[in-house]
Amino acid sequence: MDDIEVITDPAAAVVALDPGRARLLGELREPASAAELSVRVGISRQKINYHLRQLEAHGLVEVAENRTWGGLTERRLVATAAGYVVSPTALGGAAGGGPYGIRDRLSVSYLIALAARLIRELAELTRTAARRRSRLPVYGLDTAIRFARPADRAAFAEELTTTVTRLAAKYHDEQAAGGRWQRMIIAVHPMPAGAETEPKGDPA
Repeated sequence: MDDIEVITDPAAAVVALDPGRARLLGELREPASAAELSVRVGISRQKINYHLRQLEAHGLVEVAENRTWGGLTERRLVATAAGYVVSPTALGGAAGGGPYGIRDRLSVSYLIALAARLIRELAELTRTAARRRSRLPVYGLDTAIRFARPADRAAFAEELTTTVTRLAAKYHDEQAAGGRWQRMIIAVHPMPAGAETEPKGDPA
């Protein structure tokens, strides 16, 4: 269970975004029963069972094992993914429709719409890859840069645009037999206060 699951169904999004159920999803990264969860989070087993039924009905948790104790069967559930991201399409709004209707490419709205489209498309591709049991050919790059002056940021953006345009033209082949279009997105934005300057974990 190492994957991130994208939630595209509005009903599933409502269930997952409930604070209590979101906490249960976090607890269920490892299998647990309703009784065990009740002790951990301080909620009655009846309420835990209700929330678990909702999560299970929308495919967010599944049965990991059944244990029999003195003629009674105890179900231990586990989350279906290591984490969840709600697609903007599940919540409606302009961002879910993509960036094409936004003219200002230097606006936050445009960047959010790009991110929304990225999540939506990856969700569709992930479902297809899962059915075919294949691996998606994807690549991600994450770095941080500190500019001394606004002029340096502007110069960086101009040089980055020139470099990427030249690189894309070098490898682009409109007529290649069997070729496949790839989406490339580059985003530069200020980092929130306290954000890590380097990603954790092994980038591989």
